[in-house]
Amino acid sequence: MSDFSAEAMGLVIREHRQARTPSMSQEELAERAAYGKGGAVSISRIERGLVSPGEHRLAAIALALRLTPAQLTQEAEDRTGSLARQRGRRPVKLRDQVAETKRRHAEITEKAAERSRITQEDGEAFNRVHDAARDEFFLRFVELAESIGEAPEPEMPGEEEMPGEEEIETAGEIPAAIRVEAMAVGIANAIRGAAAGGAAGAAVGGAAAYGAFTAAALFGTASTGAAISTLSGVAATNATLALLGGGTLAAGGAGMAGGTLLLTGMVAAPVAALAAAGFYVVRQRRNKKEEERLRTEVEAAEAALDQSQRGFDAMIDVLHRATEIMEYVSVHGTHALEKWRVNLPPEPRHWASLGHEGQERYREFLTVAGCLLAVSSINVSALLTARPDAVREMGRTIDETLRYADRAIKSIV
Repeated sequence: MSDFSAEAMGLVIREHRQARTPSMSQEELAERAAYGKGGAVSISRIERGLVSPGEHRLAAIALALRLTPAQLTQEAEDRTGSLARQRGRRPVKLRDQVAETKRRHAEITEKAAERSRITQEDGEAFNRVHDAARDEFFLRFVELAESIGEAPEPEMPGEEEMPGEEEIETAGEIPAAIRVEAMAVGIANAIRGAAAGGAAGAAVGGAAAYGAFTAAALFGTASTGAAISTLSGVAATNATLALLGGGTLAAGGAGMAGGTLLLTGMVAAPVAALAAAGFYVVRQRRNKKEEERLRTEVEAAEAALDQSQRGFDAMIDVLHRATEIMEYVSVHGTHALEKWRVNLPPEPRHWASLGHEGQERYREFLTVAGCLLAVSSINVSALLTARPDAVREMGRTIDETLRYADRAIKSIV
């Protein structure tokens, strides 16, 4: 695992960008690194040391700067060491020590405030497209699917017989594919239950309907009476979906980024202890004992921020990628769903009347709905509280889900 600070990586990227002839702007770097709308803001955050780019973003930035990811990483590691040595040189005079501690305190406070602002902005951006995908694709599909009678009972996926397994690029993505297909089966069973007069909640509308329906999909039972969550041993369908403090989907929670206020508090937490020491910060003069006390607390807050940086970076990267997936569903998925709707036979509809093409589209839209649910249920808050050595493994599992969902959705719509 690479060992560099966000500050060091930001400095290295900015220096390489400005060293180009002519100097490259942040907008140009964002465009060449294939950032989407508002990419210059993301580059600015990186260069200011607020966020480190994820693996795939780092590779794109390195290519845009005509470097390799290994070169950027090595330079950032070297710069991290030099910055640490600079900070380790403590001023001799008490007056200079006071000034330095005050400056470091201000930097920590500003960084925590920026983290909270970034989290809130990115969380709200995700929620906007998530809600659009929920209302315009997911619930609309459920409404149409409920009007189709005698749809066949779906089968839970297995690693040996899962459709499309030969198209999976890596063996590591097989669990992600099984999770998505298991969720699609749960959705199909909830649709069958609602069509038969059950209370899946799809008729309520909005967030409450989405919460009630997806809860039925995940926690309902198959016709055999076995809990869906236990079939094929798929752990993903046994998740509680207590998503970022936003409540469970069964309670109408907003989804992955529903607990924005909780998240903003979590990212600011490392500096909370400094509030009690604020009195000493504003004093122009303080004795040696007071200075030692504040310096110790400042260093502890700096260490806490550094320790949580990797999890914070991973969380922001996941939010960005999940937002792109949701946006694709809300635009292209909605368009494909409307084309399917206009070709459906008039009600009352029966499975056989759909024809082979219509039936295949139904199954494909189930997969898209399963992908949407899998992405929505990613627990990114756990990244903030995980130990640095655990973030990588958690990130790998999340990455598998995002990669599979993105590819599956784009292959369908």
